[in-house]
Amino acid sequence: MANTNALGLSRNDYKGGKSTLCPGCGHDSISNQIISIAYEIGLEQHNVIKLSGIGCSSKTPAYFMGRAHAFNAIHGRMPSVATGATLANRDLVAIGVSGDGDSGSIGLGQFKHLIRRNVPMVYIIENNGVYGLTKGQFSATADEGQFLKYYGKNELPPIDLALEAIVGGCTFVARSFSGDPSQVQTLLKAGLAHKGTAVIDIISPCVTFNNSPDSTKSYPYGKEHERPLHEMELLSPDFVQVREEITVDEYAEGEVIQVEMHDGSRIRLKKVDNDYDPRVMSQAIRTLEDAQRDQLFLTGLLYYEEPRMTPIETANVVDTPLAHLSGSALRPPREALDKLMQSLM
Repeated sequence: MANTNALGLSRNDYKGGKSTLCPGCGHDSISNQIISIAYEIGLEQHNVIKLSGIGCSSKTPAYFMGRAHAFNAIHGRMPSVATGATLANRDLVAIGVSGDGDSGSIGLGQFKHLIRRNVPMVYIIENNGVYGLTKGQFSATADEGQFLKYYGKNELPPIDLALEAIVGGCTFVARSFSGDPSQVQTLLKAGLAHKGTAVIDIISPCVTFNNSPDSTKSYPYGKEHERPLHEMELLSPDFVQVREEITVDEYAEGEVIQVEMHDGSRIRLKKVDNDYDPRVMSQAIRTLEDAQRDQLFLTGLLYYEEPRMTPIETANVVDTPLAHLSGSALRPPREALDKLMQSLM
């Protein structure tokens, strides 16, 4: 008999359709890690919504959690749909999958405003530096000076989407590599436990159009140059504590700290780099800028801070999900509308 989780489901129950991506695509590895953590933590698929835009990356929600809700938006517009869905049903677990084109080009404005609003969701960027679905043109994250056979030389500097997220006010920003399944799984579980937007920028090589060893988005480069900022694991909660400000004590190289999440789980970090502290925004920005200049591939939890209010809280949404309210409960009485109109005169 197959192993089952707390819901009585097997890992196969968390799979989706058969992938139509190129064999060896890093996106399929990420889908497999989502399947693994969803099975492990026992996600109830009817409470999950998968969201995406357009591109190879945005096809991947079809390949995991086939029993979940799903919405494939138009190019770059996934954040708007995610905002509406989470406001309409505050009980939904939202997992968005985007790409470097979908988030870094046409959707960059929406990406930044979703972060500013702190929409509660895990926002995965499957980053390969090319438009794979339209035959490999350079994307906004492509390396400056990179040469591709059919498109020549890229003269423009890359956009660092993790850096954009930190500067934009995101309170959980991480980077990983699709070839590092253990780290990807840990970051996904931590992102799901986070209150608000959790951005995870995952370098996911395009084996067809951008896999030469000199590309920082290639599989050979990632395997050779990946440099974790810390060792980490996520510890499951024994109980859910009262929500208070998240603080941690200072810790030295080689020591371990535990950052408490609001669902009671804890991220345990062990320093590998000499003095990197993911709670300091200025250090995170400086480290990413230095890494970009030196073409270092840093992975791990890049930045974390006390979460801000989500749109559900700032809009004073009622406890009952709006999607579950009756029409009469959603429709204001005539007197309320008259009073509102009078206030605008």
